[in-house]
Amino acid sequence: MEQAMDRRTLLVGAAAAGGLAWACPARAAAPFASRRIAVTVRGSGPDVLLIPGLSSGPAVWNGVVGALGEYRFHLVQVRGFAGLPADGNASGPVVQPVADEIARYIAAAGLKRPAVVGHSMGGTLALLLGLKGVAGRVMVVDMLPAGAAMVGGTASGLGFLADQLSGYLTGTAAGRRYLAQMVARTPGAQGSDPDVIANALRDLANIDLGPQLPRLSVPLAVVYAVGDDTQMNAAIGERFRSGYAGKKGVSLRPIGPSGHMVMRDQPTRFTALLRDFLRGV
Repeated sequence: MEQAMDRRTLLVGAAAAGGLAWACPARAAAPFASRRIAVTVRGSGPDVLLIPGLSSGPAVWNGVVGALGEYRFHLVQVRGFAGLPADGNASGPVVQPVADEIARYIAAAGLKRPAVVGHSMGGTLALLLGLKGVAGRVMVVDMLPAGAAMVGGTASGLGFLADQLSGYLTGTAAGRRYLAQMVARTPGAQGSDPDVIANALRDLANIDLGPQLPRLSVPLAVVYAVGDDTQMNAAIGERFRSGYAGKKGVSLRPIGPSGHMVMRDQPTRFTALLRDFLRGV
């Protein structure tokens, strides 16, 4: 069991397992083409969008899809992550344009305010979709409304640093080597495009959705990872309570001991929480 991940590494290395083959047959979705995302549909039942995190592919949700066979899952993959060519994400902003494309997919597929579940960067995307009014309910997994807050900073304070870091990671030989080594060491991140990762990190460091939470009108559940250290867990809990204070009725649920990959570290407990969330419990 891996220990709780140091929050200071999340904006430079959060990633999820990817690239595993799907065993169940695909069910065709409405015709949809995008240069920023790819979507695979599995199962039948009420619609649920699953969005993985930074550099992750849809296989991070393998356990969820296998355990909850009563839903139709729309598995989103960001182009440039986990083996997909970067295409439209090759340069410039990533997070907001990807959120816009997911919203376009929801409309093109004829989905009626589906549940949206996102891990890490996917949690930011899920919040953006909730604020757009296209989600019926939102679950965020181990992500704060302000990406910079995951490492104890703020968008105003860390945003400038993130701009400089992005330039280093993509514009220097040493930075590109470091990022390539990070991707190579991270399970599931293999095949991810360093430029897309760096630009997404920059976006996350500059995004703070906290002030917009009061206008989020749909149910919101937040699951976050804790470890074995009681004092650290208390600090993590306070950070999440403070970060989501603007959303009335938010459900905050810690799961541990766990690292950043809550759904993989504690699959039974996470699946139970997700099942209750999807049922509106």
